[in-house]
Amino acid sequence: MILLDGKYTSNIIKEEIALDVSKLIEKGGKKPHLAAILVGDNGASETYVNAKVRACEIVGFTSTLIRLENNISEEILLNEIKKINSNDDIDGLIVQLPLPDHIDEIKVTDAILPEKDVDGFHPFNIGRMNLELPTFLPATPAGIVELLKRYKVETSGKHCVVVGRSSIVGTPISILMSRNSYPGNSTVTLTHSRTQNLKKISQSADILIVALGKAEFITSEMVKKGACVIDVGITRVKSEKTKSGWKLKGDVDFNNVSKKCSYITPVPGGVGPMTIAMLLKNTLLSAKQKL
Repeated sequence: MILLDGKYTSNIIKEEIALDVSKLIEKGGKKPHLAAILVGDNGASETYVNAKVRACEIVGFTSTLIRLENNISEEILLNEIKKINSNDDIDGLIVQLPLPDHIDEIKVTDAILPEKDVDGFHPFNIGRMNLELPTFLPATPAGIVELLKRYKVETSGKHCVVVGRSSIVGTPISILMSRNSYPGNSTVTLTHSRTQNLKKISQSADILIVALGKAEFITSEMVKKGACVIDVGITRVKSEKTKSGWKLKGDVDFNNVSKKCSYITPVPGGVGPMTIAMLLKNTLLSAKQKL
């Protein structure tokens, strides 16, 4: 079994990005600038945004973090997005999800200029991805693809089963894995909460990508021997074995599944760091396009 080490791989990518930033500045360009909007005080969102800000410092980006109260109106949030859209110094903008219930996430995503949408969620960018045109790919699916590429995992002609159909991970990764490219050229089955015989389908997967948000949902009985398993999920569960009283677990029963598969991502340290690396890569691309 080979561990698909996202932390190690993302550090290599960050070194590559830092080198690119140096070259960009030497040619008369400026530091890439990423802005993030954080609404409310969601603990997980706070952790993710802080990790993104630290990553910007490491690679030599400028970063701006805008904090808004949980009860902020949708109109005020949209006005903040407009200000950033019109700021030529800012190359990329992310609005950390989830947002409070009174704010329409689709309306917020639509408000971000496609050329600053480094999360890759805007319909314009999703459409270009579907047509296999150059664009900002959604960060988590792009991170998965990059991890498969760096570890030279064979994908052509393989059966790829995706568990979870979210617009952020499940649906876009199903598209990327079926594209005529490497990684890609897989035969993809996209499963979800209404799928019948999920166990039987997952057992047929050469590549199993799980993005459900249900701790240890995938057991060893659901995985074919020799499969490549990508665990996108991350859930905080109570634990008496840690000082904090909590432990992070993925959607896959790692201890048992790892004994059967050929490749597997850990949680944490797998897909998460790759997501941030791809966000940085998209921001660098945006800065380069302005030149």
